[in-house]
Amino acid sequence: MKNMEKELLCPVCQEMYKQPLVLPCTHNVCQACAREVLSQQGYLGHGGDPNSEPTSPASTPSTRSPRLSRRTLPKSDRLDRMLKSGFGTYPGRKRGALHPQVIMFPCPACQGDVELGERGLAGLFRNLTLERVVERYRQSVSVGGAILCQLCKPPPLEATKGCTECRATFCNECFKLFHPWGTQKAQHEPTLPTLSFRPKGLMCPDHKEEVTHYCKTCQRLVCQLCRVRRTHSGHKITPVLSAYQALKDKLTKSLTYILGNQDTVQTQICELEETVRHTEVSGQQAREEVSQLVRGLGAVLEEKRASLLRAIEECQQERLARLSAQIQEHRSLLDGSGLVGYAQEVLKETDHPCFVQAAKQLHHRIARATEALQTFRPAVSSSFRHCQLDVGREMKLLTELNFLRVPEAPVIDTQRTFAYDQIFLCWRLPPHSPPAWHYTIEFRRTDVPAQPGPTRWQRREEVRGTSALLENPDTGSVYVLRVRGCNKAGFGEYSEDVHLHTPPAPVLHFFLDGRWGTSRERLAISKDQRAVRSVPGLPLLLAAERLLTGCHLSVDVVLGDVAVTQGRSYWACAVDPASYLVKVGVGLESKLQESFQGAPDVISPRYDPDSGHDSGAEDATVEASPPFAFLTIGMGKILLGSGASSNPGLTGRDGPAASCTVPLPPRLGICLDYERGRVSFLDAVSFRGLLECPLDCSGPVCPAFCFIGGGAVQLQEPVGTKPERKVTIGGFAKLD
Repeated sequence: MKNMEKELLCPVCQEMYKQPLVLPCTHNVCQACAREVLSQQGYLGHGGDPNSEPTSPASTPSTRSPRLSRRTLPKSDRLDRMLKSGFGTYPGRKRGALHPQVIMFPCPACQGDVELGERGLAGLFRNLTLERVVERYRQSVSVGGAILCQLCKPPPLEATKGCTECRATFCNECFKLFHPWGTQKAQHEPTLPTLSFRPKGLMCPDHKEEVTHYCKTCQRLVCQLCRVRRTHSGHKITPVLSAYQALKDKLTKSLTYILGNQDTVQTQICELEETVRHTEVSGQQAREEVSQLVRGLGAVLEEKRASLLRAIEECQQERLARLSAQIQEHRSLLDGSGLVGYAQEVLKETDHPCFVQAAKQLHHRIARATEALQTFRPAVSSSFRHCQLDVGREMKLLTELNFLRVPEAPVIDTQRTFAYDQIFLCWRLPPHSPPAWHYTIEFRRTDVPAQPGPTRWQRREEVRGTSALLENPDTGSVYVLRVRGCNKAGFGEYSEDVHLHTPPAPVLHFFLDGRWGTSRERLAISKDQRAVRSVPGLPLLLAAERLLTGCHLSVDVVLGDVAVTQGRSYWACAVDPASYLVKVGVGLESKLQESFQGAPDVISPRYDPDSGHDSGAEDATVEASPPFAFLTIGMGKILLGSGASSNPGLTGRDGPAASCTVPLPPRLGICLDYERGRVSFLDAVSFRGLLECPLDCSGPVCPAFCFIGGGAVQLQEPVGTKPERKVTIGGFAKLD
């Protein structure tokens, strides 16, 4: 108990709590400190407390505890935040009444403003439990010495009893004197002497009634009157005994767990202390590295400065030399000196041949000097503008010089991330995130029993780019994946986990075969043979004129180039929501060829070419499994009939509905179980079951697609490398 003094200190005055109040944020503060905070902010009249001590022999200034007289007022720097004010109403206020002022109290513990309401401190509860703990702590450490009688004449004797009703401490003689026999005061029960007298129980600050219930919605103790007010109408209110037992059980359980793991706590303390030592060493190393790098930058700058100054000095000397030579040339043109003096002497020559010989060379020099004199300009410029430095970019780089930051948590692109034959994961970094050199991907299955110990993740490290393939995932499983980036500064935070469902069976790879089926002139198959579009053509146009008498519609069929003879297979496709009527499913290869090879136009829209199972209209009395199983899609809807077992969420209490429609998902999945003779149609995004049908699997089964009135289907592209066109599944091979 001697080590918990830190928990008993008021965050404002840093003294032990005296009449602590519980703020709405669940922190505590002394009542005197709370009043001082509000008065410092200029809010007077909001510090009343219904549980405050009345005037009594124990509360007069002359008899108060010496420790209370030594209490320090809150420091001014703790009270420098201004309270916010607002407006609010409460149930029962008359119309047109002034809006009460809402007091905001700056909590020194959580550094946030908490709303006290219009009544201020008067609406808060006293923390009597905390007061009792403080009193027991004072007694255990003998804080303040012995408690003296407050009614004795000086010198007072040591108190031996206390009275809650009188709110005073007495010695034996004073207690008898102030509680005479035969009076009402004689009925007062004596208690141990104390410096803080508390009420017998918590009282409601609004109604002065004892609290009896606890409002779970407001998380506040309430009395009987509060319970029936409109303020708590519809709230979940329980007896205070139930709240006491529940909270005590939770606290006891948590405390038992902590006490039972003291070795773990000590181990973690040692680990934290070791981390502190490593932090100190790492911090010193970081300071030395930064200092060394900055010194290196300074050395490079000093070397560059010397090099630039040398270049300026060399340029200056070259220019000065040229200017000196030009000055000497001009000085030679002065009268009686240099070239002019020599020319004057040559002109005195009278021998013609000798004059011509000497004057010829002299004439060229004089001509050049004359031209230089007429077109005079300095040999070089005096400006050194070409030696100016543009350090804007360097200054910006130096200003932005900062520590390396790890990459921020990547954002996984859920629109492009999916699971098919493999798992394709795509992500990106936030806009202002530092770049990442590479990434680490972690993944695990969530549908396997948890192993004891920490969760084990499978990891793929040093992934370049912002996408990756995870090969060979388990079928019918749920994977959780996350990504984090790495650069020179280290690893960043993980992205949010993304959950992906893998297909319930191995993925079947196939292409569309335009050589099978009917009405090939109306079927447009893409070059990669993974998409097909049916053009309605002239028969549908003619059907519009015979709508009231008869309708001749065409059924366009295209099959897959792969057949299955065993095992389980899965594939997915996307149907254009604008398609008029499309049937997606499977059927026996032999029956499909017999039914659709060269079949004429259909005379009725109710005609079903497969004469087997169809989700739109079926004969439920036939016991034999049908050779075909199709799901009917039209105008962005899926028709679910009553002849097959559908999703339980789509059926009523007495069984499947007669027929219903559900919205068309972005992709449809088909799962074929050859041994069981069952076909399941799924939402390929959420893997929610749509329809399950029986199927005759006495021979090879092929994927099939039927179009009536135009439509389009796109097979889902495999994530991995495309397989060869020669496909063998379950021993049955087909060649392209």
